[in-house]
Amino acid sequence: MNIWSKWLAALLALALLAPAAAQEEDGYDLWLRYRPLAGAERAAVLRQARELVAPALPSPTVQAALAELRRGVQGMTGLAPADGKRARAGAIVLGTPASLPPALRPTGLDRLGNEGYVIRRIAGATVIAAHTDTGLLYGAFAWLRAVGTGVAPHRVDERSAPRLQQRLLDHWDNLDRSVERGYAGESIWDWWGLPGVRDPRYIDYARANASLGINGTVLNNVNAKPEILTAPWIAKAAALADVLRPYGIKVYLSARFSTPLELNETATADPLAPEVAAWWRRKADEIYRAIPDFGGFLVKANSEGQPGPQDYRRSHADGANMLAAAVAPHGGIVMWRAFVYAAENPVDRAKQAYDEFQPLDGRFAPNVLVQVKNGPIDFQPREPFHPLFGAMPRTPLMLEFQVTKEYLGYATHMAYLGSMFEETLQSDTGHAPGLTVARVIEGAQAGHPTGMAGVANIGSSRTWSGSHFDQANWYAYGRLAWNPQGSSRAIAREWVAQTFTRAPRALDDIVVMMMDSRDAVVNYMTPLGLHHIMGTGHHHGPAPWVAELARPEWNPVYYHKADRGGIGFDRTASGSNALAQYAPAIARRYADPATTPDTLLLWFHHLPWDRPMPSGRTLWAELVARYDLGVMQARGLRTRWAALAPFVDARRHAEVAQRLDVQVEEAQWWRDACIAYFQSVSGLALPPGSRPPARTLEYYKALRVPYAPGHG
Repeated sequence: MNIWSKWLAALLALALLAPAAAQEEDGYDLWLRYRPLAGAERAAVLRQARELVAPALPSPTVQAALAELRRGVQGMTGLAPADGKRARAGAIVLGTPASLPPALRPTGLDRLGNEGYVIRRIAGATVIAAHTDTGLLYGAFAWLRAVGTGVAPHRVDERSAPRLQQRLLDHWDNLDRSVERGYAGESIWDWWGLPGVRDPRYIDYARANASLGINGTVLNNVNAKPEILTAPWIAKAAALADVLRPYGIKVYLSARFSTPLELNETATADPLAPEVAAWWRRKADEIYRAIPDFGGFLVKANSEGQPGPQDYRRSHADGANMLAAAVAPHGGIVMWRAFVYAAENPVDRAKQAYDEFQPLDGRFAPNVLVQVKNGPIDFQPREPFHPLFGAMPRTPLMLEFQVTKEYLGYATHMAYLGSMFEETLQSDTGHAPGLTVARVIEGAQAGHPTGMAGVANIGSSRTWSGSHFDQANWYAYGRLAWNPQGSSRAIAREWVAQTFTRAPRALDDIVVMMMDSRDAVVNYMTPLGLHHIMGTGHHHGPAPWVAELARPEWNPVYYHKADRGGIGFDRTASGSNALAQYAPAIARRYADPATTPDTLLLWFHHLPWDRPMPSGRTLWAELVARYDLGVMQARGLRTRWAALAPFVDARRHAEVAQRLDVQVEEAQWWRDACIAYFQSVSGLALPPGSRPPARTLEYYKALRVPYAPGHG
C-alpha cells in the first residue's frame, strides 16, 4: 500500500469514528423527506415492508405508487423492498378488487368511490386496496405518512375517501414565468423550454400534490392571455399533462373570455353569438385531442378590467353556460369566479358578488362551478365567510382560498393558514341547522360535492414556497381539500413530524408557534376587524392613510373610515346593509356590536373611539393594545424558535430565524405606523404606558416599496 492509499484509508477510518453530523437540508424534499429511522422503528419497518406486491402489468400510476414506497422505505431503513410475486407476511400488497384474491379484499371498499383507499393488515401482509390505481397511489402515500408521523407499521389501519370532487391548485403564473402574487421565485413551468424540455421538478411537484390528494392544477394566471389557447401553448400544456397524469392530476387552463375576438377569429365575444359559441366548441375539441383528460376552464370575467359577458349586456350565467356547453361533451367543467367589483363607485365592495350572483341561482349549467372566495373582500388576514355560501342552494359553489400570502407578509412572515382555512370551513352559514361552509361544498345543498381551489404559493425557490413554514400552508390546504372537516392543529402536527422533528417537546412547541402565528399577524396588521389597509398595489406594509387613488375601493380609507368620531365600516341597516346578505340568524348576531365577535367588530360597525370594550378599555385603548400584542406575539415566535436549535438542522433553523427577525421588525413597523395614523385622525392621546411610535407619521407615509415581488 503506497502512502496515498494509507492516507486515504486513515481518513476513512476517522470519518467512520466521528459522530454523524446532522444532515443539512434546503427544504426541497418538503414533507416527503423519509429520513433514516433508528433501532426498533427501523426494524419494524423492515419487517413489514420486505417486499412490494403489485398487479401484473402495473399502470404508470401504480408504478408511481411502487416507486414512492421504495423511496420511502429505503430512505427510512437504508434498504429498498424487493419485488414480490405473492402476498405473504412482511409484504405490502397493492391491488384493486379485480386483482386481489378474495381473502385479501378489505371490507367497506365499495363505499369509498374512485379515489378512496383502505389499508389493512391481513394474514401478516399490509394490503393497500382501492377501486382505481389513483386510489392505490393515495393509499401508498397514506401508509408512508402514517409511518413518517410515528405510527407503528403493523398498526396502520385506515380507510379514507375525499369529501370533495375537485381539489385544485390555481397557479397565477404568467407566460413569461413571472407569478402574480408569487413570493417564491419565478414559475416552476418553463414555458420557453416546453414541450420538449420537461424539468424533473415537475415530477416532484406531482408527488407532493398526490401525497395530499390534490387532483388538479390550473397552469396559468386567472388574468389570462389569449395566447394560452393557441396551438403552441396547448402543446406545452399537453406536455405537462403527460407528466402529471400518472399522479392523478388533471390540468386546467385559465381562459380569457375575449380570446376569439383578440385572436381576430371572431368579430365579437358576445356569448350568445352563434359564431362565438362555435369557436369555443372547436377550441375545446382541439384541446381535448391534445389532452384527452383536460379538466376544463377557469374564468375571471368582468372583474378588475377583465372582459366578460357583461360587456355585451349578458349575465355571468350566459357566459359560463356557453363555455360549459363547449367542454360538456368531453366531461369538462367551467369554474367561474365570483370575485367581481366594478369600476363604478359602489356603496360597499363587499356586496357586489352577492348582488350579481345570488339572483342567478339555478341558472348555471350542471358542469359550471361558481368559485367563491372565502370572504367577501379579498383574502384578508381575517374576514367573515362569504355570504354566497348557503345562499345559492341550486348552484354548485366551489371555495377559493389563497395559499400564497398576498396580505399576510408574503413568504417572510410566519402565518400558518390552516387555522384560517378551518375558521372559514367551520363557519355556520345560518341557512339550515349545521350548514357550515364545509357542508355547502360537500354537497349538502347542491346534492353532490363540489370542490376547493387554492391560489398556489409555489415557485422555483428550493423551498418551493419561499420559506420553510410556508410549505405548511400548501400541506394544510391539500389535507383540508381532502377532508374539509379536518383539524388544522392535527394537520400541523402531521406536517411538523414529517418536516422537522418527532421529538415530543419540540414538536409541541412548533405546533404552538404555528397555531399562534396567524393571530399574531392579524393583531399587528388588522386587529378588531380592520381590513385592506395595506400598501396599495403591492399590498406590503401599512398604508391606512392612502386616500387619493382614482377608485374609492382602491383606497384603505374606504375600508376603515376612521374620523374624529370613530372607526370601522358600518355594514348594518344604518350603513351599507351588507348584513342583509347573510341568513337572518347571522345578520341579527352581527347587527349588534355587543354580540359581534371582537375579531370582526370593525368589519361590521363604525364605533366611537371611547366605546367601552369587554376588556374594560376604550375602543382606542383596545386597538393600541392589540397592536402591542401582535408585536409581542411576533417576538414570542422568534424566542420559541431560537430554543429549538438542537432539534432542527442548522441551515433550516438559520433560514427561519432570519425571517423571524424580519417579521419582528415589520410587526413593529405596522404597529407604529398604524398607531401614528389613527392617533392623528382621532386626536387622542396614547393610553397610559403605551410607547409612542418610533418615527413621525410623515416618515411612515414617505416610505416606498418600488420593487416588491408578486406583481406578475
